Amino acid sequence: MSRDKNGKEKYRQNRQDENGLKGKFCIVTGGAQGIGKGICRHLLQLGMGVAIFDNDADAGFETLEELGDLGDLQFFHADVGSESDMREAVGKTLEHFGALHALINNAGIANPLIKKAEELELAYWEKIIRINLTGVFLAAKHCIPHLKTTGGSIVNVSSTRALQSEPDGEAYAASKGGVLALTHALAISLSGKVRVNCISPGWIDTSKNKKSSIPKGNEPTTEDHEQHPCGRAGEPADIAHLVEFLISPEKSGFITAQNFIVDGGMTKKMIYI
Repeated sequence: MSRDKNGKEKYRQNRQDENGLKGKFCIVTGGAQGIGKGICRHLLQLGMGVAIFDNDADAGFETLEELGDLGDLQFFHADVGSESDMREAVGKTLEHFGALHALINNAGIANPLIKKAEELELAYWEKIIRINLTGVFLAAKHCIPHLKTTGGSIVNVSSTRALQSEPDGEAYAASKGGVLALTHALAISLSGKVRVNCISPGWIDTSKNKKSSIPKGNEPTTEDHEQHPCGRAGEPADIAHLVEFLISPEKSGFITAQNFIVDGGMTKKMIYI
């Protein structure tokens, strides 16, 4: 294979064509920071048009400025837990792109309050469920008619906390477990029309994908990396590459209703104290 600039560009174009994603359009909820920002960057590099839905306007506009040169990137300020916001944002996305081929439901509260169940306020429980679970449903609800038209795909982002727990994380675990159940329910309801799959990340280092007003730091230590059977903690790109695979009809057209654990092997590691 040629190693010159033209050869690399030709290889990149061929790779995009193999995935069947170049020139297609997607929505990434919670795409302004963290894992979502990594997903947006990767899909733009593949030649997709990307619409970010995010409730953090500052982060959204920063990401728009940072990644806008990579391709057709749109930002819509929206609360995923609000049906009126979802209806409006999906409508604006279709006005701009004219079609929709993929929805990546990534938005969620990633660092939930750790509190004993008997002390957990109902308002906080309802907030976590509204954003992490109801938000997935609302985005899907308003995107499904458009995804049916294109034979598109939905990828929901859950968590390994849907499968295992540390103490005092009931609200978060319940919300992410609900995402798993909603995934296979939607997949069966949309059989033959829209594929629906789920990704459950483990420890993903998002320290480099935060908005500028958040202090840098909190990167994994050597010990943090070495405890993973893979030898390192995850990166947003690890999730983004799996999203690419799952929304590609050429690569994953026979896969639906599944959950993919991306955690460096931690859920299979026996740990005794």
